[in-house]
Amino acid sequence: MIIFDNVSKTYGNGVKGLDHINLTIEDGEFVSIIGLSGAGKSTLLRSINRLNDVSEGEITINGLSVTKAGKKELRQIRRKIGLISQNFNLVKRSTVQKNVLSGRLGYYSTLKSIFGLFSKEDYERTNDALERVGLLDKLHTRCDELSGGQQQRVSIARTLVQQADIILADEPVASLDPVTTQKIMKDLQNINQSMGKTVIVNIHSVELARTFSTRIIALKAGKMVFDGKPEELTDQKLIEIYGKVI
Repeated sequence: MIIFDNVSKTYGNGVKGLDHINLTIEDGEFVSIIGLSGAGKSTLLRSINRLNDVSEGEITINGLSVTKAGKKELRQIRRKIGLISQNFNLVKRSTVQKNVLSGRLGYYSTLKSIFGLFSKEDYERTNDALERVGLLDKLHTRCDELSGGQQQRVSIARTLVQQADIILADEPVASLDPVTTQKIMKDLQNINQSMGKTVIVNIHSVELARTFSTRIIALKAGKMVFDGKPEELTDQKLIEIYGKVI
């Protein structure tokens, strides 16, 4: 369970990234965050694993404070939070296998991490994760030889090997074509439904949010202006969020 308790984020230029957000996300939900560019979507998403520090309020995950966590405790919390971004965040010259295995680095000492001393079980986890996203045949392929959609599926496999309970996806399909976009969203939906992972997606497409989410949250100028089921997102609500029906 993720709880935002009166959370605000004010940037140095005075802009409110988040404005008194009160929000509870239950385990196993598939949540899409929508809104105009600059509405605070990425700020909200990245505050969950404290890539963005908040200015006020507190965020807790399963009773543990992300906001107040020290360095060691934050590392422990982040083990269970996977991040997928639109630019994939892969080491392009490394193989698919090495990139996926990097999801286990949080469980190893610095020395073992440097020399890549992973266990047999972690190699097996890597194979299983790649099989789930349909890329086991690319195990020893360099990531810069893959298509954009394949690279994004590698980043999804990495979160599975990480054994993350929460998957944060920050515009995961922004740079992909429509067919590949559907495949990536279906992969995330399948992981949510079959493995019970909590999936939180920051996304521009209202249509995709309606199709794949169990819940939609809309932000406008840092404020939460909608929180409900996809079927509750009416044209009138869209006008309030975007100024027009989209």
